[in-house]
Amino acid sequence: MSSADWDSKTVIGFRAKAPKVARNASDLNAARRAGAVVATEKKTTAGGNKGHTGPDHQRIAKLDRENEVAPPPKVNPTVGKAIQTARMEKSMTQKDLAQKTNEKPSVIQDYESGKAIPNPQILGKLERALGVKLRGAEIGKKLEGPKKS
Repeated sequence: MSSADWDSKTVIGFRAKAPKVARNASDLNAARRAGAVVATEKKTTAGGNKGHTGPDHQRIAKLDRENEVAPPPKVNPTVGKAIQTARMEKSMTQKDLAQKTNEKPSVIQDYESGKAIPNPQILGKLERALGVKLRGAEIGKKLEGPKKS
């Protein structure tokens, strides 16, 4: 152990000083008085939404509006009229039809008013309950029963 240096000491748990961010002018002046190395950087987009006012952002927003997906198609108004007339012929209320098809009354109301997005399963239930064709070319035509051979 002749190579050990008795004059040096090892400090356990010592950390090197990390750069400190000065939040106000007094911290900055204190660091300058102490002789520390001071670097100042100005953030370009600090504060508010000033970064979003340029023409680039307007152009990007315009592109986004052009690429929007079209909303799904609603039920054709003729389908709503066919449901309503067939329901009236059977003297049923919207609530009765909803119970018969196991749907909510609001679903029947949306289909009759033409606000619903067409669902083949629901249209199939309504066709069977009302006996009227609601899909295809002949909307409103009476469905024929099973053919007897």
